[in-house]
Amino acid sequence: MSAYPNDAGSLVESSVDDGVLTLTLNSPSDGNALNVAMTEALSGALEQVNDRRDMHCVLLRSSSRHFCTGGNVKDMQSGSDLMSGSVEEVRDRLLRSLHRITRALSGLDVPSVCAVNGAAIGAGCDLALMCDIRVASTKAVFAESFLRLGLVSGIGGSWFLARIVGHAKALELTLTNEFIDAEAALGLGIVYKVVPEDALDIEARSLAKHIAQNPPTALRMAKRLVREAADASLSTTLDMAASMQAILLCGHEHKEAVGRFLEQQAAKKRTHM
Repeated sequence: MSAYPNDAGSLVESSVDDGVLTLTLNSPSDGNALNVAMTEALSGALEQVNDRRDMHCVLLRSSSRHFCTGGNVKDMQSGSDLMSGSVEEVRDRLLRSLHRITRALSGLDVPSVCAVNGAAIGAGCDLALMCDIRVASTKAVFAESFLRLGLVSGIGGSWFLARIVGHAKALELTLTNEFIDAEAALGLGIVYKVVPEDALDIEARSLAKHIAQNPPTALRMAKRLVREAADASLSTTLDMAASMQAILLCGHEHKEAVGRFLEQQAAKKRTHM
């Protein structure tokens, strides 16, 4: 395992192991609130990933009992941090600061896994939804609870939520402020797996490392194809698929993978002789 150079400081701890970049939210005193400092720390770390060919998966986790409790309500009351200034200034700050996370995380070329323990509330829920796959502990709780504070999802979570659970369920969760536990989230397809709290890190890291073992160029292309296909026509998707497949068929990763597969098949035959 090696350290990962960034400007995140202690708010976001980072390390690289077996092609997996682990980013750990580390501000337990305020529930890893997405204030300006946390936003800049996390987005700064994420924005470096696409240029690093030695990174094949990102694991986002928390060092504390909660994943992320969203915005800091005390800052909202005092009108400080992200909420300070005029309407125009707040809007500009959201676009330049908070939305950096949305653009960076949703724009990752490599897959992302999120380990959710405790509360993933408001913008914290949206942060988890931006990842490709979520693993939750039995103590995880999710909520799109913005209306309780007279707000909407200012980080773009509505876009992700509707694509994961569907339009009708996204409206239901948004309009009712419903808090759902890990098992309910599993039933809705929000999470991939629910595990005991003490097994969360092991399961999430194992999944991230399993994903990272795939041929790196094909891995990035596979993610991009699924992401682009969600909003593209069939014709456009087929064109992208043909182009990507042609590149991969002519590349060394495919040839090496075929060689390994044939060697494994031959070894299996020998063991059964």
